[in-house]
Amino acid sequence: MKAQVLLPKVFNFPFTYNSKNAGHIGNLVEVPFGSKKEIGVIWNNNYPEPKNLKIKDIGKITEYSINKKLIDFIEWFSSYNMVPIGLVLKMAIGGIDKYIIKKDNIVEIKKTEKKVFRLNSEQEKALNFLEKVNGKFDVSVLQGTTGSGKTLVYFERIKKIIKKNNQALVLLPEIFLTNDFKSRFEEFFGFEPAIWHSKITPKQKRIIWKGIISNKIKILVGARSALLLPFKKLGIIIVDEEHDTSYKQDEGVIYNARDMAISRAKFEKIPIHLVSSVPSIETFNNIINKKYRHINIVKRFDEYPLPETKIINLNIAKIKNKFIANETIKLVKNYLIKNEQVLFFINRRGFAPYLICKKCGNKLICSNCSLYLTFHKIKNKAICHHCSFEKGIKTKCNSDGNCEFIMYGPGVEKIFEEVKEIFPSKKISIFSSDYLKTKEKTKDLFREINENKLDILIGTQMISKGFNFPKLNCIVVIDADFSGRGYDLRTTEKNIQLYHQLSGRAGRFSSDSLIIYQTLTPYDATLNELIKNRSDELLKNELLLRQRNKLPPFIRLISIIVSSKDRSLSLQGAREIKAKLNLIKELEILGPVDSPLLKIKKNFRTRLLIRFNSRFLMQKKITNVLNRLKISSKIKLTVDVDPINFA
Repeated sequence: MKAQVLLPKVFNFPFTYNSKNAGHIGNLVEVPFGSKKEIGVIWNNNYPEPKNLKIKDIGKITEYSINKKLIDFIEWFSSYNMVPIGLVLKMAIGGIDKYIIKKDNIVEIKKTEKKVFRLNSEQEKALNFLEKVNGKFDVSVLQGTTGSGKTLVYFERIKKIIKKNNQALVLLPEIFLTNDFKSRFEEFFGFEPAIWHSKITPKQKRIIWKGIISNKIKILVGARSALLLPFKKLGIIIVDEEHDTSYKQDEGVIYNARDMAISRAKFEKIPIHLVSSVPSIETFNNIINKKYRHINIVKRFDEYPLPETKIINLNIAKIKNKFIANETIKLVKNYLIKNEQVLFFINRRGFAPYLICKKCGNKLICSNCSLYLTFHKIKNKAICHHCSFEKGIKTKCNSDGNCEFIMYGPGVEKIFEEVKEIFPSKKISIFSSDYLKTKEKTKDLFREINENKLDILIGTQMISKGFNFPKLNCIVVIDADFSGRGYDLRTTEKNIQLYHQLSGRAGRFSSDSLIIYQTLTPYDATLNELIKNRSDELLKNELLLRQRNKLPPFIRLISIIVSSKDRSLSLQGAREIKAKLNLIKELEILGPVDSPLLKIKKNFRTRLLIRFNSRFLMQKKITNVLNRLKISSKIKLTVDVDPINFA
């Protein structure tokens, strides 16, 4: 008897083996592959068998198997995202495959102290709305003002699901959100959640994976990669902060975890809840078209108001060699006097994003990428935020001696120095990924914030996401910029979401809170609609613009990036690919053009953009054309289905 076995490797087909034992589709098996033994999965027998090849025997059939729903989802995921099916399987069983036949791990669920929570009337209404659909596929959007208690609503929903012996998956957009989320989870459920992301140890992965496939772990909290885990009895999926672009995986296997979560729920025939304070433009469009059910919690928990707003016109408030206006300082002092916390928000890491020599005009640019290096005072080096290249700033000047660099633009470190100078007696910390690289540092900072031992935070965008700071009542946006950079079609949408999220960090337990927008564009339409809390109107306008310009969600886009060490090769390769793709009548091929980020990691990048009707899936036709191409080994192709920017 023969069986086809899919291996978690860069193959788009399974391999044929002899099966002496009666293994079933979905069984995880050990098979010889080359000189090694590998773990694979007995797959659907609908691939052509090799001829005139010696077929080897399957070794062991393990006690584990994945269900038909997951197999079908993996097949669909591979086809939709145009990636090898073996790499998708690797996301489902990879990392634990070599250890799967060990029997040394037991799932331990640690008990913690549980608190009693009661829903208010709006939360009860939202919960009842979500519960109307059970046991079948349904997409429901739980929208709510920041601080309205959306998390508590879906916790109650999960509690009822797991009582029926089902499992729940909660997706979060970023790894660092799991620590703050974990404490809230433990207070509600009375036990520690299983947490899955790329930074957990191989042993933890093994324990959690076995707990998931055996239904011993009922609730999993995870980042993107948790989506493909082999749940035994998945009953619900929650996508928290569904609008967050971090759900887009942009390296390796490229996919959007939010969209794939909806598809997984469809294959599993279970409900999925998308949770957000301001939905993504695609979700908003689906709400309008009645494709998704929708409920909105309008009031904040305990009915505290959203912060007051103040716009400070930086064209009038002249600041010499500084970035914080005098008017801002006066307003901030009022909150510090009351022993309340203040956040200065600047969405730039490091000290200064541009370094230019005042003598010769030399600009510090990454030698691997066509990007400015950012100076980081913490390391006393200029760093590339794309490839992590580091360089000392002592550079031979084209004019005389060494370059004398002027540092343009502020980063968090520069604002930290300025704030320290203005408020020397206050305890100040930076909330940025460069400063929170260990669990201990993150825990210490959260403890100081929650115990009100910290007066001022200087934070980047990561602070806007889902954190609860009880004494934070004043936020200063150093530079409220709504201009975008030209290659991100989501600039307006992201700004709406970012500043709404940010304002929600303040005044969660106070009737007197304030968000200050320092800006060079005080009359910007987006900013002025935002401060009126009219995000729906902004999203409607954005949809009209997208429709007029033939952009998603009204059409589909697939981006193809052709990269090579030789710029002319990448351009020539892109032209050849376009000529072949033009044979598919339903497609519009835009380009080739140089990518806005022309060079990354020493490779020059040329971009093609495929545009087609949103009602059709053209991936199979495009894949067939690409698979038949004879491409130079000096060229690399990257395919991005549903790109979120044009970088």
